[in-house]
Amino acid sequence: MQIKRKDAQTVEMQMGPMIDMVFLLLVFFMVTAKPIKQESDIDIGLPGTVAQEETVDIPDEQRIIIRADGQVVLNEQPMDSPTSAELPALFATLKRFKESADANKSEALITIAPEDGSKHQRIVSVLNVCARAKITAVTFADDTEEEI
Repeated sequence: MQIKRKDAQTVEMQMGPMIDMVFLLLVFFMVTAKPIKQESDIDIGLPGTVAQEETVDIPDEQRIIIRADGQVVLNEQPMDSPTSAELPALFATLKRFKESADANKSEALITIAPEDGSKHQRIVSVLNVCARAKITAVTFADDTEEEI
């Protein structure tokens, strides 16, 4: 018995669908690619705080006195009203002090000196303002004076 061989068919690769797929992929990658921002190549110097090379003499320490009536005094200058819990003027002043100390590459130091009879809540309010101004070097003054 003889097996009949069929003539081997030649397999042809169709190029039309392959070219269509290449163009579809090309369009897909072009759409999903992020465009290059031309404006970011321009170097612009904006005004701001510049770190100084030389240190500038600024007061090392700010002294906050809390009086018995609730008045907060920063370096001999009264700040806010005795009933203000947020202390916005003190916050603004301490924030500027912290920024100038950072620009001068020095540490912002605060000393709190509460008078006898000042309320603890007022001291906590002042500590909260120091924390909001990002000042971490806060100490309390000792009223006892040693004789030499």
